[in-house]
Amino acid sequence: MRVIPSSELIINEDGSIFHLHLQPEQIADIVILVGDPGRVALVAEHFDRIECNVSNREFNTVTGTYKGRRMSVLSTGIGIGNIDISVTELDALVNVDFATRREKSEKKRLTLVRLGTSGALQPDIAVGEFVYARTSVGFDGLLNYYAGRNEVCDLALERAFTAHTGWNELLPKPYFVDADPTLTELFRDTTREGITIAAPGFYGPQGRWVRIAPQDPELNRKIESFEYEGRRITNFEMESSALAGLAALMGHRAATICTIIAQRIAQDACTDYKPFVREMIRMALDKLATLR
Repeated sequence: MRVIPSSELIINEDGSIFHLHLQPEQIADIVILVGDPGRVALVAEHFDRIECNVSNREFNTVTGTYKGRRMSVLSTGIGIGNIDISVTELDALVNVDFATRREKSEKKRLTLVRLGTSGALQPDIAVGEFVYARTSVGFDGLLNYYAGRNEVCDLALERAFTAHTGWNELLPKPYFVDADPTLTELFRDTTREGITIAAPGFYGPQGRWVRIAPQDPELNRKIESFEYEGRRITNFEMESSALAGLAALMGHRAATICTIIAQRIAQDACTDYKPFVREMIRMALDKLATLR
């Protein structure tokens, strides 16, 4: 079995993994991912008991229990690159023996649920709604760097989308990955199902125009009009595709739920969205406490 070189998996002197600064025993099997480090406290304030609180850079982790169920909450920061770091290191914490630097023969499956914020791309989706990404679309290209990409992607949906939009060959090839079906069923009655785009930036990649015009000013219109087997693309955010894709490749359960804080069609945004986020957190914790 392959020994993972120290340059590929960096372990700190205290036995913690390089970026997250976590040791294997400090992570729970259920991990809630949030972008904003400040949002970790919003989740952890509901915990019955706190085991540990570990911070490094934008990565802040609190592990504890909620209604007797052990959980962790981790801030990833913004963007696909940080999801690549977070999911890879979480997987290594449970599936790699740090002493031998070899994969464990028996793999552990994590449940990874991202709770984020997002902008709606359909006029009937209101600010304050919770959108569950049944399918995540990666505009970032991250999954294209990994072996097995096609085995976890919906290639028919991908082909239909690229044809509909006249996808520019200079852009990364988009990929479409479904959330874990168990989590889809778990959150079915408390969220709106959607197809969520994860963009590699907040401005141009999401069609925003401040001083530099987007390469294709009609791309958002094409996205909004796309339909596949009665399903529409519902919202933009910046992390869900890498989470869904990497989790599928590694054998973990993953899903993304976003509170809508902007209506891109109505060109409106809500800056006082914390009450909506708090409600989403309470809902997600209660659901995850019942997960089997």
